[in-house]
Amino acid sequence: MGMCVMKTRTIAALPLSFLIWATAGATDFPNDFSTEAHAVRLVHEGRNTFRFATFGDEAFWGDGIGLHLALAGVDNGGVGPGVSPKTALAVGLKVDVDALPRALQRALAHGKVDLDSPATTLELLKLDAVIGVTGIFDDKGTLTSMGIQCALCHSTVDDSFSSGIGHRRDGWANRDLNVGAIVALAPRLESVASLLGTNVATVRAVLNSWGPGRFDAELFIDGKAFRPDGKSASVLIPPAFGLAGVNLHTWTGWGGVSHWNAFVATLEMHGQGTFFDPRLDDATRFPVAARAGFGHVQAEEDLITPLLPALQIYQLTLPVPQAPRNSYDRFAAKRGESLFNGKAKCSGCHVPPLYTEPGWNMHTGAEIGIDEFQASRAPDGRYRTSPLRGLWTHTTGGFYHDGRFATLPDVVNHYDSRFALGLSGREKNDLVEFLKSL
Repeated sequence: MGMCVMKTRTIAALPLSFLIWATAGATDFPNDFSTEAHAVRLVHEGRNTFRFATFGDEAFWGDGIGLHLALAGVDNGGVGPGVSPKTALAVGLKVDVDALPRALQRALAHGKVDLDSPATTLELLKLDAVIGVTGIFDDKGTLTSMGIQCALCHSTVDDSFSSGIGHRRDGWANRDLNVGAIVALAPRLESVASLLGTNVATVRAVLNSWGPGRFDAELFIDGKAFRPDGKSASVLIPPAFGLAGVNLHTWTGWGGVSHWNAFVATLEMHGQGTFFDPRLDDATRFPVAARAGFGHVQAEEDLITPLLPALQIYQLTLPVPQAPRNSYDRFAAKRGESLFNGKAKCSGCHVPPLYTEPGWNMHTGAEIGIDEFQASRAPDGRYRTSPLRGLWTHTTGGFYHDGRFATLPDVVNHYDSRFALGLSGREKNDLVEFLKSL
């Protein structure tokens, strides 16, 4: 029997205005109320799935590769030195302050908690306070397994308590998270090496080459660890907010929200579910996936598919964070908006208010003036026009799918050159200020 770990927490009460409307409308507008109530229920269910569902992936992360042993350390029944809270924060793991009892918050504030001890990390796991990670303990308090959630990569915190500790920010890309370095700690990576047709030492070297804020989902599909220029083939973790109305939801347009959720939950998180994508049968383009039968996966007990509808609804309702007023020049941004929609021709593809094309939002590398490597790893061989709203939240690591442009001025300069726009220095600056305001 499979096990999907999903420890729900009490959701904040609905706004009084909604309750008043719902009560008044329950008689006058029964259909409207039913639809609204259904939507609210799906959002709450989807939030719990996004934050707490492991989809049964503890069978891989804990029981399989033994990552929990590396987290615990030898002094706590595991292996190696273990992972202290200080180390966990350093590799980008985040702590949900709302999961911490008041007494613990006070102790942390006064420096009375040992942040150098892996035992403290285990206590945080018992509280479900480490975002995106679930620890599974026996009745003696020993960490026996672990699982991960969507929130691991696609949530962060507001640092309101301290750096890395604060209130959740669902949908934000965790560009601090060093996924590769964390997974490389696992003591049993033989199954991963076998899948990729290599050895454990090579797997660890590849994982450690990714760096913060990056992940390579296609590695486990085509086996390509590095680009032709020798750099890592990993890409930046994208945000998961602002996707309503957007056709495709990955850098290279593999599919929409539900497709990618099923893909990741089944093939990358290693949950127990059903996934169908016959495009992965192409042994020439996707040799790893074709060999492993990843295009036709069906678990005995499907712990993923029933959760996909509510998860999709929740993700599509995640709001785009508004840029802080003091983070950009408002007057320059206003001028930049006119340039964006005019001389700079940006809105030809980044169509307001979606800031991507309504419809088929895909382009070849040649069209946008870059190489085709990452596009060639996806079925359609194209790059998606990324929506730009909330751009200010994920500037760490650079821009484009692989961070090849370190700054927004670098991006503007690229398009100015590629399309011979003839932008002046001031116009480029105004355009950057507008992008920062979205």
